[in-house]
Amino acid sequence: MNTAPILGIDLGTTNSLIAYWHDGKAQLIRNALGSVLTPSVVSLDDDGSILVGQAARERLVSHPAATAAAFKRYMGSSKRYRLGKGHEYSPEELSALVLRSLKADAEAALGMTLREAVITVPAYFNDTQRKATRHAAELAGLHVQRLLNEPTAAAMAYGLHQNGDDQKFLVLDLGGGTFDVTLLDMFAGIMEVRASAGDNMLGGEDFTELLIEGFRAAHSAINLSDAQGALYAAAERAKQALGSGDTEMLVNHNGAPLTWRISVDDWEKRCEPLLERCRIPIEQALRDANVRAGNLNDIILVGGATRMPVLRKAVARLFGRFPTTGLNPDETIAIGAAIQAGLVAQDKALEEVVMTDVAPYSLGVDVSIQTGHERYEHGIFSPIIERNTVIPVSRMSTYYPVQTRQSHLRFEIYQGEAHLVRDNILLGKLDVPLPDYSNPDEMPVEVRFTYDVSGLLEIDVHLPADDSTHQLTIHNSGKNLDEAALKAAHEKLAALKIHPRDQTENRTLLARAERLYTQRLGDERQYIGQRIALFTAALNSQDARIIRDAAQELQDYLDHMDDTPWD
Repeated sequence: MNTAPILGIDLGTTNSLIAYWHDGKAQLIRNALGSVLTPSVVSLDDDGSILVGQAARERLVSHPAATAAAFKRYMGSSKRYRLGKGHEYSPEELSALVLRSLKADAEAALGMTLREAVITVPAYFNDTQRKATRHAAELAGLHVQRLLNEPTAAAMAYGLHQNGDDQKFLVLDLGGGTFDVTLLDMFAGIMEVRASAGDNMLGGEDFTELLIEGFRAAHSAINLSDAQGALYAAAERAKQALGSGDTEMLVNHNGAPLTWRISVDDWEKRCEPLLERCRIPIEQALRDANVRAGNLNDIILVGGATRMPVLRKAVARLFGRFPTTGLNPDETIAIGAAIQAGLVAQDKALEEVVMTDVAPYSLGVDVSIQTGHERYEHGIFSPIIERNTVIPVSRMSTYYPVQTRQSHLRFEIYQGEAHLVRDNILLGKLDVPLPDYSNPDEMPVEVRFTYDVSGLLEIDVHLPADDSTHQLTIHNSGKNLDEAALKAAHEKLAALKIHPRDQTENRTLLARAERLYTQRLGDERQYIGQRIALFTAALNSQDARIIRDAAQELQDYLDHMDDTPWD
């Protein structure tokens, strides 16, 4: 192998993996211990050196105060982890240490310097969390070619994109610290994400914590504050044992053995609140995609926590059928990341795969709504691109000044779903000077959001009154893009700013319909006119899925009309 491959990395809450695409398939890379799983744990050794992986995990029991785990949950937050005395790390710094370890293992295995990577993230990670992930990669000496949503990676690992028929799949990804739900539609060689939902604070660690809480309650008279590491290890063993029957947790504390017996029935009862939390994003994804559970072709389980029988039973009860679990749930996402890396590298074996994604959160601006005479409610979120919109996408909304003769408008850009902007995430601000006017209704302001799969959000504000345009670019890379990169991204997005009715393929289809309209008479002409009106309405929706379906219907109808002899 002469050319350095692009790495596919599953940066997990509990374990992380690294792979690459080679000889037409995904190849998992083993670490120095011969395992493909590297625990996402970091510890500070007694001599001041940093330990990553299995060695660090072992120190969770012996040196809990100098060891950190499950920090992926807090990516992008202000949380700090203190390891030993005087050493503090952010979640992205700890993640960078894990990524650096994975990178070193890959370079040792392949015998070359590696820099490019595709890294998976929970589909429901927001902009701040995605920026933090990119920052962690940069700290580790990696350049992120793309952040790939974990359920999408899982679908690619299962080869769902190779199914020729139109099929719908629901991917449930329960990892150590996050839960993702993604509904995918496969048609004509295209894998399209229809909807994503999830819970960034729900994972296998929460099920483990249930057992720790139960053990603490059974021994409430004993101070177990110094036994967290031992409790965690015992709970993990018990969680696995509960898959085959009743079990007992055993912890040695100050030389004395402490035990707690738990039955499968008790375990399932304790899990009910967490299973209910799993159900909520499942229903949201189905609702957003407007798909009934009975219309799904399959349900795919990925993520190490999906091994739990209590979870598999709950999913089976919810859907009335058993889910698919053919691949190793710990390895599935890394395999998918390697496939995506092959796509990025344009490997010929993958040239037929086409993939689309969706915006995981709504994107919009801060507006004021009139509630009475000269009375306004401020700080209201007005979505421009709604969640689960297929990306890349470009959407426009029109706004007006509140007062007469305002000198400027300030657009604050937010990401989230809350009605009030204070409960969403502020991404940026854009001040737009206004020309002189006497009536707010005479001053429309057109705001266009253009968003791509890399997380680049371009805001264009156009004032028809003086034909001026103001622009802001927001990207999730965590730092300013260089001029060349920005220019390339802008050029790629420029096509999206063309209204769908002005795109060549749609203008051609309309021209053909109008040609037939001029040629035909009577009922035929009336029907063609109705079809033109329906297609125009679809174009005005600016929804890629609606336009695609309407275009196909019009195309089929026009083909039929062209084959029909004139009267």
